Amino acid sequence: MSVADALATIRASLSVAVGRETVALWEADGRIVAEPVLAPMALPPFDNAAVDGYALRFDDLAPSGPTALPVAARIPAGSASAPLPPGTAARIFTGAPLPPGADTVAMQEETRIEGGTVVLPAGLARHANRRRAGEDVAPGALALSEGHRLGPRSLALAAALGLQSLTVRPRLRIALFSTGDEVCAEGGRLGPARIHDANRPMLAALLARTGARVSDGGILPDSRGALRDRLLGAAADHDLIVTSGGVSVGEEDHVRAVIGDIGALTLWRLAIKPGRPLAFGRIGRVPFVGLPGNPAAAYATALAILGPVVLHLTGAEPAPPLPLVRSGFAFAKKGGRREFLKVSLRVAADGVTEAVMAPGGALSALAASDGLVELPEDAEAIRPGDLLAYRPHAPV
Repeated sequence: MSVADALATIRASLSVAVGRETVALWEADGRIVAEPVLAPMALPPFDNAAVDGYALRFDDLAPSGPTALPVAARIPAGSASAPLPPGTAARIFTGAPLPPGADTVAMQEETRIEGGTVVLPAGLARHANRRRAGEDVAPGALALSEGHRLGPRSLALAAALGLQSLTVRPRLRIALFSTGDEVCAEGGRLGPARIHDANRPMLAALLARTGARVSDGGILPDSRGALRDRLLGAAADHDLIVTSGGVSVGEEDHVRAVIGDIGALTLWRLAIKPGRPLAFGRIGRVPFVGLPGNPAAAYATALAILGPVVLHLTGAEPAPPLPLVRSGFAFAKKGGRREFLKVSLRVAADGVTEAVMAPGGALSALAASDGLVELPEDAEAIRPGDLLAYRPHAPV
């Protein structure tokens, strides 16, 4: 199955995890907005100066040539002022409210002081350097949409609107397992023919960046009974179950068969490299994603499949289109499958950023790379200069 068809099949079977909760603004980073947020006030809340300078009435300016006006007031930020008398100017600072009657601000650098008057330049435009109340956000306007992932920029907007808390989706509860008798917990003592588990730390870090609460289920043995019991137990109190390994065609790959016994398998095997053995299904009402055991394949399929699953379950807005980066290498691939390559970025001689293949083996190249380029199914040859979809190493 192609990646696009797989995602369409998966999304059709998923619904947003229900529920909402209210959290303080200081605790809302990374959370998903659960209901539209309408602006309770205008931004800015009053007409104000965009620069340090002098506030004035435009109609007091001479039709041609400079204008000299007496300085009648001084208005620092945070202070209000009485109405500006006609025929005068007020010294004003960035962010300070314009005094009633004033509609224009002359930049300090364009003026000069002569005694108690300010000489204003000719050619000043009406409303120059004036920020109007509500020009950023009007009262009642949509400030944050449902499904928006909160971050530093949107939290700044919420704070400027005077909000102290936001209504968000609950954090997803994700149970994470590795599988295989050959897999040893990271840092454990290796026996003959055993390997350290790279997948759980990697996937836990990826999933934590989505704001999920990740439960470490440990390593499941190659035993149908143990797999059945542990996965059923996890389904009782989690929103999503994720495993790595055990979904290929080997006689000791039991995960796919167990899911068929205790739940339903929706899809298996993708036209993707690395990562063809991938399973999606359900255990009761809980979605299940079975990733490949190879760490590089698990990483690629986590970005391509697991990430969209998490976004959909949280009700998050779809991810934006991938940016394009110029290829700095040639590559031949098999048609009919999507392929992910580990790349590093560099600035070419003409000043354009381009991607080159990251050096090393499967995991060393992944660790050294800046991201992955995604080659579409219909591509069979990549040439230097081609534009490629680029996935930076970022939250799924």
